[in-house]
Amino acid sequence: MKIVALVLAGGEGTRLYPLTAEHAKPALPFANGYRICDFVLSNLVNSKISTIYLLAQYKPHSLMAHIEKAWSPWFQESEGTIKVLLPRSNTLAGQFKGTADAVYQYLDLLQAHDPDLVAVFAADHIYRMDVRQMIDFHRSREAGVTVSALAVPLDKARGFGVISASAEGRVRDFHEKPKQPPAIPGNPRLAYASMGNYLFDPRVLERALVEARQRGEVDFGRDVLPRICKSERVYAYDFAANRVPGVQDFEERTYWRDVGTLSALAAAQQDAMGARPRFNLWNSRWPIRGEHEAVMLAKVRNWEAEVVEEEAVKPASAWRASRKDLHTDERVQPS
Repeated sequence: MKIVALVLAGGEGTRLYPLTAEHAKPALPFANGYRICDFVLSNLVNSKISTIYLLAQYKPHSLMAHIEKAWSPWFQESEGTIKVLLPRSNTLAGQFKGTADAVYQYLDLLQAHDPDLVAVFAADHIYRMDVRQMIDFHRSREAGVTVSALAVPLDKARGFGVISASAEGRVRDFHEKPKQPPAIPGNPRLAYASMGNYLFDPRVLERALVEARQRGEVDFGRDVLPRICKSERVYAYDFAANRVPGVQDFEERTYWRDVGTLSALAAAQQDAMGARPRFNLWNSRWPIRGEHEAVMLAKVRNWEAEVVEEEAVKPASAWRASRKDLHTDERVQPS
């Protein structure tokens, strides 16, 4: 299955000022050398998705430098691609007007790849996720669109897109940051919040974006999803069902945090600290990659190249050169 991933990394992150005075939100340092965008990229790569484009806009230079330093080396010896894309200068004053408009500007790129599935994921959340499990759910439901979702306390749901869905996951309504979020049926204290991660059938995506362009719509959460859940097969994937290998018993199994404010970022950083962290950064079975890992990869490749070079120039050993003369069937007599 051919999958193209578009990572939405253009947010200004005004609520994270002054940290975002010089950096885009996805490029902000998180902990132990990792940056916020490293988590979604690690999830995609660990899920064997190797065609990845980051759509960036606000102060993209540090993000571009990070991708070049920490991520491009992993793709040098593979058929995969990772690249940062900026707004096209000939569209809408050279800006992305919203998440949907950002993807619309690169519809031709998607058409050139001709994928079986398009993943549109947010770049500014801290979590681990096996995306292939979401893909399996999407295919089993024959969905046109699948939205990853998580139950959150009702009083916190006002900051998210909130989903109303059937027991089978079919989305009936999508409300972007509602003042009165609808509760999960049978659980009045929780609401079903969108994680900002979407899977699209390419034809459904193209149709939705062309129509959005005609209607002046620019955002997935505010415009596109509320409209198409009435006409397309839109499903919600329950993130609580996702299982990632290597998660320890003391960790929060379905850990996911939106780090869009200073307090939320600080809380998530605390969650990653200590001997028994709520979110463990070290998991060899589902590793988070960053600049440190890229440096180690470069050292390993340099060492391998040196070994190959030494073997190439090393003269043949004397015993190998004269092996024919030394070979004998005679028994060595004991002394």
